[in-house]
Amino acid sequence: MSGWGYSCWPHRAAARPGEAAGARTRTAPRARDGYRTRIEGLLLGLAAGDAAGWPAARHRAARMPEWTRRLTRELDTFAEQNATTTLPVPIALNQPPEPLRLGPSDDAEWAAFAAETVLASAGERFDGLDPGRRVRTAVDLAWNALAGKIAAAEARAPEVEAAVPPLRARISVRAGLGNLATGLRPPATGHDNPHYFDDAACVRAAVLAVVHPGDPRAAAELAEFDARYTQDGDGVHGARAMAAAVAAALGGATADAAVGAALAELPEATEIGRNARHALALARRAEDAFSLVPLLEHQIVDHVYSYGIAAAETVPVALALVTAARGRMGGALPAAACLSRVADSAPALAGALTGALGGAQAVPAAWRDACRTLAGCALPRLAGTDLVELAGLLARAIRLPDAAPAGPHTPPSAAVAAPVSSSSAAGAAATGGGTGRTAGP
Repeated sequence: MSGWGYSCWPHRAAARPGEAAGARTRTAPRARDGYRTRIEGLLLGLAAGDAAGWPAARHRAARMPEWTRRLTRELDTFAEQNATTTLPVPIALNQPPEPLRLGPSDDAEWAAFAAETVLASAGERFDGLDPGRRVRTAVDLAWNALAGKIAAAEARAPEVEAAVPPLRARISVRAGLGNLATGLRPPATGHDNPHYFDDAACVRAAVLAVVHPGDPRAAAELAEFDARYTQDGDGVHGARAMAAAVAAALGGATADAAVGAALAELPEATEIGRNARHALALARRAEDAFSLVPLLEHQIVDHVYSYGIAAAETVPVALALVTAARGRMGGALPAAACLSRVADSAPALAGALTGALGGAQAVPAAWRDACRTLAGCALPRLAGTDLVELAGLLARAIRLPDAAPAGPHTPPSAAVAAPVSSSSAAGAAATGGGTGRTAGP
């Protein structure tokens, strides 16, 4: 794996965090293999959904020379001024076209960023910490290290506007990193943020859920800790919901139960909570995921705001499509890609959850081959990272609960019932921040 530097520690003979020496049984390898296939499905499903959305080509075009993107913008202006219906797409011209081929982009790379913090937390550097603090400490160090790199790039530039950042990220992430660099701490870094409501933390949350398989509430709490660096309000609620759903799936839950765990983290009085309940009501009456697309387009997706990345839309869409698809990736993911307005992340979220439900075998071989390697279009240092290898590292790093996760669930063909809410009360509401959105910058 390129750029990780963790290949040695997972093979240590020492007990894993929170695990007594000699506690492993003969059944442990089988349980861990089942857990690995779920993590592999999670990562590859997320990457496939990321690749399936039309914005992926534009994100991957960042690896092309700048003039190719400028030419695309000029062609778009030409089409507008000349009233032509032939619209431009990302181009290579006389450059190698490899960056523009089907593959994962920003969502998968930020998911790998979250995986990196999980791997780091299992290292010897954190051996003196309580198990509950290890991952949180690693998350804090990762965000502050990234903020330091942004600050260093700005310090080297003659003026801030001329700085060349070492990464590409959502507005909420850039704002959160900027806040950290000025000395702010969470929750202020997420609250004092123009895009506090977006879904940037949701893909990270899906990966952080691997720390708590079968424990949706603990996964939601960890996801909130991370989300507060960049989000507030519905951005935090969405992260909690995705972490809860994936944690339930990793523990062997059905699609209904996983969606129910997510719903328990979405307060009814919030925009994301209202949208999720309405979207799921539509899903339960839908024939299949594809037939649900127009209903979600007209009743959930907003066409007013300048960006289609609000967690209040993308998370409900993903949960509804997973429900309508009976937990099947082949139904939920393509349907999510049909919703062009939210195609930057809804397919990735749907792919992550269905991948965790169905395991690695839920991902078609052709998609596995196309999406297992990161391009480095958002986080260049992750170029070449193999998600299959990463899944193996994560599976070896995590202490499984006493009740090992069941094997990947094969969704039934019959229609599903209403999602069953978790026995826990609705997730703690994020403090501060409303559900309104500011105009795009």
